[in-house]
Amino acid sequence: MLQGVTIEDDFTDATVILPVSVRDLLPRDLPTCTWSGSSTHLRSVERELARAAVGEVDYLAVCTPMDLPVAIGGIDFQISEGAGTLWQLAVFPALQSRGLGTLLVRTAEQRIRDRGLHRAELSVEENNPRARALYERLGYVACGSTPDAWDEEGPDGSIHRHETMCVLMRKGL
Repeated sequence: MLQGVTIEDDFTDATVILPVSVRDLLPRDLPTCTWSGSSTHLRSVERELARAAVGEVDYLAVCTPMDLPVAIGGIDFQISEGAGTLWQLAVFPALQSRGLGTLLVRTAEQRIRDRGLHRAELSVEENNPRARALYERLGYVACGSTPDAWDEEGPDGSIHRHETMCVLMRKGL
């Protein structure tokens, strides 16, 4: 599926349409995805790609014509009965608010439907109103909250535990 993302330059009034496509994320892509998180995060994504190989999850990449991922995210089919759970959604920072997140989520929803499931779920940190607004615009509705935690890598390589509260959201497909 080939889509386009519009990039506008406020300084030169130039507009560029960049064609993008969506495919499965592959282990060979990980060195080009450092924008999505630390090496600890990328090791986590690598573990999820092993789960993708056995069909437990799908991990998607929105790619440029040079086949470079500019948005990535997963769908876990093991978390919630009858649903696909979207997680680890990320868009290259300079290309945020250009429709890539929408394309990623809509493609993930189609993957969920392709498995015969009729519900998509996700969680979003309470202190991330921009992402929550996107999900609400795409039809997701808050249905609860839950604490969550994961390891984060600091600039010096040290690992600390990030603890947060997340809003649970779902959408019928």
